[in-house]
Amino acid sequence: MPQLFNVVTPQEAWLRLEPHLSPIGRVETVPARDALGRVLAKDIAAPSDLPPFPRSAMDGYAVRAEDAYGASEGLPAYLRVVGEIAMGVPAGIGLASGEAALIHTGGMLPKNADAVVMIENTRDIDASTIEVTRPVAKGENVIQVGEDVEKDEMLLTSGSLIRPQDIGGLLALGITEVPVFQRVRVALISTGDELVPPEEEPRLGQIRNTNAYTLASLALRIGAVPLRLGIVKDNHEALRQAAVRGMREADIVVISAGSSMSTRDMTADVINSLGRPGVLVHGVSLKPGKPTILASVDGKPLFGLPGNPGSAMITFELFVTPCIYRLGGCRQLPRRTELQARLTRNIPSATGREDYVVVKLEERGGELYAEPIFGKSNLLFPLIKADGIAQVPLDRSGLESGEMVLVKVF
Repeated sequence: MPQLFNVVTPQEAWLRLEPHLSPIGRVETVPARDALGRVLAKDIAAPSDLPPFPRSAMDGYAVRAEDAYGASEGLPAYLRVVGEIAMGVPAGIGLASGEAALIHTGGMLPKNADAVVMIENTRDIDASTIEVTRPVAKGENVIQVGEDVEKDEMLLTSGSLIRPQDIGGLLALGITEVPVFQRVRVALISTGDELVPPEEEPRLGQIRNTNAYTLASLALRIGAVPLRLGIVKDNHEALRQAAVRGMREADIVVISAGSSMSTRDMTADVINSLGRPGVLVHGVSLKPGKPTILASVDGKPLFGLPGNPGSAMITFELFVTPCIYRLGGCRQLPRRTELQARLTRNIPSATGREDYVVVKLEERGGELYAEPIFGKSNLLFPLIKADGIAQVPLDRSGLESGEMVLVKVF
């Protein structure tokens, strides 16, 4: 029997694919308020100073700092209150020596004022006089012009993932539209004579197709557009036609193959028939996910993922997710939430293979524990019960109960 595949490490697999990945480069303009999670396609600089006028950082009295010099509880400074600064309008007044103005957080400092005394460091003497019981330095409790951001300062660079705080900053400067890369389209093809749609009642020997929806959700969660191309029977020409359609309509093609050896071979054969260079990797030193295929045809990445739900989900996260970010123009893969937890049971493995085991997290006595959920990779509900995945490195023959492990949280 011929060897099914030549296994390489996950890192080597990615390094073989990476040179064939290029950003799709399609750009569109969207409202800044709707740009969460999109990848910026152009550097953006501040069009103006923020704030554009000196503002109070708290409630208190705007003063000239020199008028409160040396003030204390026993020897306060006496200042005459000449007005109150209204919010949302120019200050409208100026301060002379020995004068103060009531001001609120965010209010514009009046002319000649250069500090703000916190209200708790003052006492009312009468309707127009206050005592200041603590000195202030020049600029204290004041947000200066451009202190938040200066005009022409770089705000965001091309390739940045837009976050909630970025949207707030853009809108604060009046930037209401931003250029972003278009969303990456991911074609999802499910193969297998045993598969039926979820809404159909399977007969004996059949199962509902869930991978297409799980993988579509993974793609959607990171901003891609999933295209479910349906179920393809274990037929070379039918799979080839579906793959051709996927290459025509999408930027990435993902084939979730059946579990039989013949089906995996057929996926590789179909990909190789589409163009060059074809299959780059057929087999990864990974559990689950050993039969994974990484390929490129005419500059477009294709993946053959195992049909088992656990294997499909883990290999999608390992290889397709970073591919989506790379094609989408993202400069740096965003960090997943990772937690340190103490293992409750041994996790066996084999040196030279990365193992991924789903775990459930629970807190005991103020410490986080990871309970491995063992099960075959064709089982779906261990994934549903789990909170994340623990990795056994290539150079370890397993992890022992009680040791700390890094958990990648779902």
